[in-house]
Amino acid sequence: MEVKNKIVIVTGAGSGIGRATAIHFAKHGATVVVSDINLEKAQKVSEEIVTNKGNALPIKANVAKYEEVENLIKETVSEFGKLDVIVNNAGIGPHLLKTHESTLKDWERVISVNQTGVFYCMKVALNQFLEQGYGNIVNIASLAGLKASPNNISYSASKFAVVGMTKSAAMEYATKNIRVNAVCPGYTESALLNQLINAKPEMDAILKSVIPMKRYGKAIEIADAVVWLASDNTRFITGQTITLDGGTSL
Repeated sequence: MEVKNKIVIVTGAGSGIGRATAIHFAKHGATVVVSDINLEKAQKVSEEIVTNKGNALPIKANVAKYEEVENLIKETVSEFGKLDVIVNNAGIGPHLLKTHESTLKDWERVISVNQTGVFYCMKVALNQFLEQGYGNIVNIASLAGLKASPNNISYSASKFAVVGMTKSAAMEYATKNIRVNAVCPGYTESALLNQLINAKPEMDAILKSVIPMKRYGKAIEIADAVVWLASDNTRFITGQTITLDGGTSL
């Protein structure tokens, strides 16, 4: 995939899909800014990339804070002179409750990261992309942003929003050499999935029963699609949501 020498930011890159995506970009020759709210985790992923002869820079950022997003992109451009791609992956899961039982605190916590955080990253990155004349955004949405997801109101709302923001921005900047796409993973091996299964162990069998492939996705499988969308191999693709769910949406 044609991402060699591209400067790429991956948010929430300290673990899970973000970590796999950062490493995958580096393997294909990109320079990766490994961003995470947990600097220690970001540093470990960055060190792993450098150990394997890749290029990486760890930067701490809480995407729910606008000034930290501004600093993330400012620092990246200051260090490398440009920004080619931003992967908006940072996200958190909710407490699994029915809508009427959900707390205001939980709603605000999830929306601030999963929805507002993506908006902040898109807004600041787009200003940079418009200035330099090109750019590429890949948002990490979810199957929960395409299909009903009970006991999951805040997460579902946030991911439906990411799909909508992706499509709206893709139309706005299609003539500006800026592409905006999203991937919608189904049940994928991750901290969020572990959180669900730990809370309700019976969910493991239930979830696998609705996946035609009878297994969870792997983070590297999601990363592969992200790097592909960010590459020059997909220059005529924008505004799309690619679903990776082992057939669950069927």
